[in-house]
Amino acid sequence: MVESDRLSQGARLIIEDSGNRVLISAAVAWELAIKLKTGKISPPSLVDRLHSSLDRAAFSELPITIEHATRAGLLPLHHRDPFDRLLVAQALTLHIPIISADALLEKYEVERIE
Repeated sequence: MVESDRLSQGARLIIEDSGNRVLISAAVAWELAIKLKTGKISPPSLVDRLHSSLDRAAFSELPITIEHATRAGLLPLHHRDPFDRLLVAQALTLHIPIISADALLEKYEVERIE
């Protein structure tokens, strides 16, 4: 069961459907580690257990490629958050939807599931 009050019921159902492959970008770990280091999140165990949590949930790691990084850098500046821009670039490159509460991402014509 996916636990988050920020996810819609529809997003939860998509994530929990074993017929769907759920990809978690390396950018998520990078952003979490930065937020931990700057004191924006705690405890450190959130970052420490991320990999094992992904394994338990049967989620797949999505590495950051040069193609993803280049595409993120070339995107229009609708969104200033580099992590969100990278997630959009990955979704666009791989032709996959992105699960996010951030409606601003739709300016990139990416399929967003709220």
